[in-house]
Order: sequence, then C-alpha cells, then structure tokens
Amino acid sequence: MIKDNQKYFNRMHVVLDGIIILVSYLLAYYIRLESGLFPQKEEGMRMREYMLMISIIVPYYLVLYAIFHLYTPKRVQGRRLELSNIVKANTVGLMIFIVGLYILRLMEFSRQMMFIFYIINIFLETLERNFIRMVLRSFRKRGFNLKHILLVGYSRAAEGYIDRINANPQWGYIVRGILDDEVEAGTIYKGVKVLGCIDNLNIILPENKLDEIAITLGISQYARLEEVVNMCEKSGVHTKFIPDYNHIIPTKPYTEDLLGLPVINIRYVPLSNTVNMVMKRIVDLIGSLVALVIFSPVMLITAIAVKCTSPGPIFYSQERVGLHNRPFKMYKFRSMREAEVKNGWTTKNDPRVTGVGRFIRKTSIDELPQLYNVLRGDMSLVGPRPERPFYVEKFREEIPRYMVKHQVRPGMTGWAQINGYRGDTSIRKRIDYDLYYIENWTIGLDFKILFLTFFKGFINKNAY
Repeated sequence: MIKDNQKYFNRMHVVLDGIIILVSYLLAYYIRLESGLFPQKEEGMRMREYMLMISIIVPYYLVLYAIFHLYTPKRVQGRRLELSNIVKANTVGLMIFIVGLYILRLMEFSRQMMFIFYIINIFLETLERNFIRMVLRSFRKRGFNLKHILLVGYSRAAEGYIDRINANPQWGYIVRGILDDEVEAGTIYKGVKVLGCIDNLNIILPENKLDEIAITLGISQYARLEEVVNMCEKSGVHTKFIPDYNHIIPTKPYTEDLLGLPVINIRYVPLSNTVNMVMKRIVDLIGSLVALVIFSPVMLITAIAVKCTSPGPIFYSQERVGLHNRPFKMYKFRSMREAEVKNGWTTKNDPRVTGVGRFIRKTSIDELPQLYNVLRGDMSLVGPRPERPFYVEKFREEIPRYMVKHQVRPGMTGWAQINGYRGDTSIRKRIDYDLYYIENWTIGLDFKILFLTFFKGFINKNAY
C-alpha cells in the first residue's frame, strides 16, 4: 500500500512540477517580451515559436529534476538539500539550454527571458515543495501515510534511530517494536518495547503488517546478520541496515570497489583530493589578500593602540600544531601585559590582559595577523582551530579521533566556532564539529562558514 501511495505521489509531483515549469516559462515570457519593462528588438522570434518551445522545456526540466533526486521521498531529503538540488538542476538546465541555443544558432531567442525563467522557476518550485511538506506533515499527524517499522537488534544504532524518529514526527515513521536475543522482552526504550527474540521474525513477517525492517544488530551479533537478511528478503519487506559502528566510520563512508570486493575507508577526507586542495588554496590566497586590504585600517589602529597602551611588541607568536602534525608559528596582536604566554588558557578577569587586549580578544580583532599565516600556507581561512603542542599531546590520549583534525590545514574560523564552541567550551563537542567539517567539506561549506562568521564568529562571549 505504501509503495502504491508513493507511486501515486510521485506522479502527482511530476504533474505539479510540469505546471510550475509551464507557469514560470509563461511568466518569464510576459515579463521580458510583453510587459514593456524591457526594450524590444525589432527582430525576434514570434510568440508562436516561443510557445512551441514549451514542448521541449517542460520534459527537459522534469528529466533534470529526476537526475538531481528531486523525486526521492520527502522523508529522506531535508529542506536545505532539496533547495540545493533545485538550484543545481535549474543552473545546469539553464547552462545546457543556452549552449544549445548557440549550437543551433537560435540567436533571436531571448537569453534574458531564460534568466528570468531561472529565477521564477527556482522560487515557485521551492514554494511548491514546502507546501507539499506542510500537507504531508498534516496528513501524518492525522495518522495517514505512515510507515510501520520493526527493528531487529537492540544497540546504540537502534537507540539513535528511535531518537531521530521521535525528534522528527513529520517523517511519518512508527516503530512497532524491537527483536533481540540479548535484551529481555518487555524492556522499553522511549516508548518502544522489545517484543521478543530475533527468531520471532518467522512469525511476524508472514502477517504482512510491516512496511520496513531496520536491522540494528549490535556488533556482537553480526554473526547473525546474513541469516537475518535472508529471512527479511524472503518476506519481500523493504529492509535497511543501520550499522552499530557509526562511531568508527564517517557519516558519509568513502567506499571503493576492489574487483567486486567493497572496501570502506575509515575516514573520508575530501581535502586529500588534489583538485579540492588546490581549489581551497586559491580561495585562501585571494580571500586573505582581499581581507588584508579591507581590514588594514582596523589593523593599523589596533597596532597603534597596542603600542601606546602597554610596553612590549605589537605582535606575539605562539607555536601551534598544523597540517600533518607539523608545528608552526601563529601570529596575533599582543593582548597581554606580559609577552610570554603560560601553558594555560586565560581566565575571566585575567590580570595579564590589557584594556585594549580585552576588547580585541572579545571582537576577535587579535586574530587578524593570522591572515599572514594563511598567505604563507600555515593556515586556511576555514578549518579546525590549531592548538598548542602541550594540549595536543594531552588531548590525543583523552579524546578519541582528536588527531584527525590535523589531516587538514587549521583555520582562522571553523564549523565549531560558528556553532558556539570557542574559548572555554567543551573540547569533545568542538572535535565533533571539526570532524563533521573535515568529512563533509565542500567549497560551499567554506563560504557558508565565512558568511556566518560575520554574524556569529567575531564576538566571543568566552574570550577573556
């Protein structure tokens, strides 16, 4: 029944998308060629020819939407990912279409109209899909379009899955229970009960009341994995596997096919790819040069203020650990009366911090000399914050996966910092955010972090 509903929903979605594409095209035609807002050329395609192009535009964009996964169930695609896919599909569609116009020498076809169509279509598609989400959420709250799931295996993976389902009722998932050989029947986790042992699958599956089975066996039970998979596949119920080792492998595992043998890399680091590395370095060089020009008046005023308010050098350098565990000298504006920095973080009302120093630390102005570190290649504009060797040696023993952060260049700002983990905050949480950044890096994520730094990253309430 669920599969039939999904097919019907997909057909309806395709029809709605077709209508949106058609409306966007007609609106773009009216705005560019009929509204009088734009000057008209004497020669151009006639209305009839523009209307004939609809028979190409609509199916062309529907195919692109399918290629960019815009017809996957809303349960497994978040709003941001869907918006990103809409923009990607329309951008690729526009580029290919314009290239096609040049190849076919259709010079009289309005390129401006297609740019207007591009903007309108993205806007209306986003509105349509958010409206559909609201309708689906309303249906699921009333008990319609739900998926009934059974978990096989009580483990951290099972608990994590239940936590996420409880936190996202709009997904429409109902966990009917758990089967496990090592946990007593009747045990309850957040409203979900252990119903019995795994062999009870042979009784439950023939009843055909389930939409999905999620295999959430603990690592100690993996010997039964093949047997459980065989039982599930015989029933024809859709089955998925949620591994209990997600604390070991990354969120997006990097897999390889070794002549038919699947290989999962323990850590996927996109910046180990040469193209990604070069692209990021180019952004660092251009960005640091531009930032030096923009912030040069602020840096000059700060240098004068530091020099005039306390004796000592304007800058100070401190050894930090960077890419591939290599030490480097990181530069800052001096914010303390003493030139030496002890092996310890500054504390609230630290007597070593000057009045000017307190202000530039609070506003992160003291970090601006690190733009020189970025130019030199010691650091990046975005990345995990570097730490002193003393703390690196301490944390590498205390915090699992701490050293993974040194597989990329350290940054002036980072994913952890814009999420509030700066100064005297949880190191473990900070590392979690750093690892997410390392494993999910894209140039777009870097730009997002730089943008959010202006709103969240400069003022630091934990800076003393």
